[in-house]
Amino acid sequence: MDSVELAVFSGRLNAICEEMGFTLQRTALSPNIKDRLDYSCAFFDVKGCICSQAAHIPVHLGSMAYAMTQVVYLFEWESGDVVVLNDPFLGGTHLPDITLISPVFLDEHLIGFFANRAHHANIGASSPGSMPLSSDPESEGVLISPMKLFSAGAAVASSVALIQSINRFDSESSHIPGDFLAQLSANKVGCERLNEWLGSSPDAKLSFIEGLEALNNYGRRLTLQVLASLPEGRASYIDYMDGDGFGADDIPIVVTLELSDSGFKVDFTGTHKSVIGNINCPLSVCVASVYYVFVCLLPDYIPCCQGTFDCIEVVAPEGCLVNALPGVPVAAGNVETSMRVVDVLIGALTKLGVPLPAASQGTMNNVAFGCAKEGLEWDYYETLGGGMGAGTLNDGISSVQCHMTNTLNTPIESLELHYPLCINEYSLRRYSGGSGVHRGGDGLRRSYEFLSDASVTILSERRTYSPWGAEGGEDGASGNNLLNGSILPSKVSLEVKASDVIMIETPGGGGWGKK
Repeated sequence: MDSVELAVFSGRLNAICEEMGFTLQRTALSPNIKDRLDYSCAFFDVKGCICSQAAHIPVHLGSMAYAMTQVVYLFEWESGDVVVLNDPFLGGTHLPDITLISPVFLDEHLIGFFANRAHHANIGASSPGSMPLSSDPESEGVLISPMKLFSAGAAVASSVALIQSINRFDSESSHIPGDFLAQLSANKVGCERLNEWLGSSPDAKLSFIEGLEALNNYGRRLTLQVLASLPEGRASYIDYMDGDGFGADDIPIVVTLELSDSGFKVDFTGTHKSVIGNINCPLSVCVASVYYVFVCLLPDYIPCCQGTFDCIEVVAPEGCLVNALPGVPVAAGNVETSMRVVDVLIGALTKLGVPLPAASQGTMNNVAFGCAKEGLEWDYYETLGGGMGAGTLNDGISSVQCHMTNTLNTPIESLELHYPLCINEYSLRRYSGGSGVHRGGDGLRRSYEFLSDASVTILSERRTYSPWGAEGGEDGASGNNLLNGSILPSKVSLEVKASDVIMIETPGGGGWGKK
């Protein structure tokens, strides 16, 4: 396969994943998926190795790339099967992220898998929005270990019943919820498009397998060329989580990075052990952050396939914050701790002389609202953008999602249409970015007025430790959470009344260069 044929092959696979994403967005019912685009789609080979992905959410895609190799060997696959899971320690990230996996067969031969992962605002957790401030995994929602939702095209009754049990607002429902149907549709589109592509060629299976091998070899070869151009060496970096919401504060994440022309070794020895609160993260989430930073070092034409990631080694002691073991809560590890892993890796690479930006906002600013009272039930969840760190050539971008998330905001019109909320202010947080030769991006302000009583959970970071500047640039401003003007902790769960106002001020990015 020459370079042109390989580019067409890779582009066609990517296009299928992109179309899956459009299908999921346009058929989903919840604002969380159809407006915020909190989903990801990818294709994997028969061994569960990633081959292609759409440009969706890094924490979803990296964790799937790491964990799918465990999942595909759990089943005897048939055409028409669909596996569903959200188990953080068996292929998932945190419980709201639900993954559907569909095998692709060509002439009765298994040739790979399509998978999509989407964030559900209701997973049956103890608090509305299904992102609780939790100290035990049971309160985080319904756990779905990998199981067949469809077997040879027929719905599995026990699996459907478990899916139906998630919706506490409709306990007598006899149908599969609409967002699950959207996910099923996305995978169906992927399978149909691949069969349309390969069905036109008599030796399609062989040429497709050869194409996947060529793609991996190409990714591996180009990656080694990039590594050879980077400075070799060993560097350590430490940064801190604000706290876990249950009394543990100033929680260190330590990384030692070894960079050579043949590999990228990342060692988290020295990182704090797992904590009571839910900022623990499974190894798959930690590895997703490592993959993301590594991909940021590569030209954008290098494919995100298994061959590209073969040179990465991750070491994380069992039971530490970034390699949590089953039995601990993990809801915020996926959204908050993953961001700090990115920061420490960028910090270590900067020490080695790799020109990278200052720290970005370092949090997803998770807000979850809702009500569980009969007749008044609603669930709402979103994340908020902030300041991007300034780089060697430019200022940071203001009020955007950074690093491990790639979602949009919920449009005010959609939010106010679906929920008893009113947005009083949505604006730039001027001058919150750190100053320097290049200034960090500004955070934002978003003010929610409640039109009825509600439960509120906020899971955020960088309220104590500000996003750091680089090369003498100043730190960005830390964030604030406020209730009626009074400051709240970075992680909090509380009840509010009608007319109460929650204001979220997100962090600014760090500045670059001494001014």
